Amino acid sequence: MNDDGQIFPDIHAKAPGRGCWVGVDKQKLAIAANDGKLKSALCRAFKRNDISFDANIADHIDDGMRGQFLNRLGLESRAGNLLTGSERIAESGRAGKVFLLLHAQDAAEDGRRKLDQAWRVGTGQEGQGLQGAIIPTSRDNISAALGRGNAVHVAIINKKAAVRIWQISARWLKYSGCPIQQQNIFADLLNSGKEKKIEKQRISLFHE
Repeated sequence: MNDDGQIFPDIHAKAPGRGCWVGVDKQKLAIAANDGKLKSALCRAFKRNDISFDANIADHIDDGMRGQFLNRLGLESRAGNLLTGSERIAESGRAGKVFLLLHAQDAAEDGRRKLDQAWRVGTGQEGQGLQGAIIPTSRDNISAALGRGNAVHVAIINKKAAVRIWQISARWLKYSGCPIQQQNIFADLLNSGKEKKIEKQRISLFHE
């Protein structure tokens, strides 16, 4: 929050000072921003009445989270921690070398299903319902972030990288209103000791 009382999202949840936590998804936040409930809540949180924020703040937060996710993917790609291409992913999945599987939102169901099955075979999770996470962004955005053509599916082959990506993904998926039915299974597979952080429903978005 600046001196004029304007509120800005803290996407990385690292800004100094006292923060305000928002625990609703994008749709509910957009409604609250339009009907005055968000402003009332922020005024109470920051103990001042001259609070203001962009009318499209819910979209801005979503854009920021998408950017954070894509930036992380790019970093992990340059570090050699992920694979693209259905055949390579399927082979690594069956070999038990995939720690996290991601699908673009416009990935074909048949392609998702085949790679999910390969991943289940490699992790000994057949019959357990394990599926890759469907990320709310397009293959074009993922491809641009990775500098590769037609990156529809992404397999993370480094455990620490998988933890880093899933922490960002889980928060964004929750905010976007996407189901995260596989969250506990992912946490077990990663065995990172950071499950509590992954499962947090509240998002630190505003600081002064």
